[in-house]
Amino acid sequence: MAIIRPGREEDLPHIYAIINESARAYRGVIPDDRWHEPYMPEEELRQEIAHGVYFWIAEESGTPVAVMGMQDKRDVLLVRHAYVAPGAQRTGVGTKLLRHVRDLSSKPVLIGTWADATWAIDFYRRNGFTLLPTLEKDALLRKYWSVPERQMDTSVVLADERWIKSRQP
Repeated sequence: MAIIRPGREEDLPHIYAIINESARAYRGVIPDDRWHEPYMPEEELRQEIAHGVYFWIAEESGTPVAVMGMQDKRDVLLVRHAYVAPGAQRTGVGTKLLRHVRDLSSKPVLIGTWADATWAIDFYRRNGFTLLPTLEKDALLRKYWSVPERQMDTSVVLADERWIKSRQP
């Protein structure tokens, strides 16, 4: 049974390892010009934290097996850097972690991911998120994220039911 807890400074090596180990699935899937090794250098991870990304950890028997970063951005909560260690994938721990962080706030939740990461998109859709149209995706990426134009071109945004309901007339 996974235990969900806030990340701490001493978790940084685990967060780094889980992100980079899990992100290997992107190699050969996302555009070559967006892939690098390591996928997220430690300095970039530290910068993300300095810019307000805070992590939640799922652990099994005291060992971190999944991480999910959250970032409060004005009127929404962004899911950032959500990864499950390869050995723990398809065990339900990612779903448990996503539900936990989604329930922490009453704000709408938005998630950005790679357009070609179909497994990630499918995961979020199974968990109640809706894939947004390109024009809305582009506007949201510009408003809430700081990503290069090339990444915008190769990304998607998914929204929870709160976002969808807030946009209905």
